[in-house]
Amino acid sequence: MNEIINYLLALVASIDPVTRTLLASFLIMLETSFLVGLVIPGDTVVIISSTAISSFPEYIFMVVMVIIGSLTGETIGFFVGKYFGPHIRRSWLGKKIGHHRWEQAENYIDRRGGIAVFVSRFLPILHSMVPLTVGMTRMTYKKFIAWTSASCTIWAVVYVTLAAVLKDQYEAFAAKYDWAGFLFLGIVVVIILGFALIKKRIEKSQERYMDEPGDHDPRTVENPLGS
Repeated sequence: MNEIINYLLALVASIDPVTRTLLASFLIMLETSFLVGLVIPGDTVVIISSTAISSFPEYIFMVVMVIIGSLTGETIGFFVGKYFGPHIRRSWLGKKIGHHRWEQAENYIDRRGGIAVFVSRFLPILHSMVPLTVGMTRMTYKKFIAWTSASCTIWAVVYVTLAAVLKDQYEAFAAKYDWAGFLFLGIVVVIILGFALIKKRIEKSQERYMDEPGDHDPRTVENPLGS
């Protein structure tokens, strides 16, 4: 098992650090813009790319570029929603997502304002819909980017750090124990399941804010912190 994992890690590390980091940034930009996040797993992209980090400057570069990619994607989503949102909702893709999902996103933003923008980055489907939906509300870009900058920064630091530390710990164990590969896979599975459960719990705790808009006008933002 160690040989297989070593091969995969070496394969990722064989890509030029700058190219690898820019690719991760580009893919995370796609993941956070224009509903692309419904098909591109941003978490996976960042984690895989971060396993090849070999120095502190590389770590900082990855974190910064992932944040830049995320915010660029969020910005694209916001302005696409602002100018083309209603057309997208009426399109084939918009109908495929479902009227109920669009209403949930609208209601959530109306009821929670900026907090909804912050929390949505950690929710499975809403994180791809919220930038587009916010663009269709009266929330300003300045307030939107302030809230999403905070969540994107936390998200980037947690995922990049986790992947880098996990890889370093694996290499230390693999040098001494033949079963390190199995332990590594077990930890990865536990982490994936753990994140999935955490996201599910967060989503469950926020569902009560998605039932209906606070003032029956989904374009407004009632929460004082986010208005």
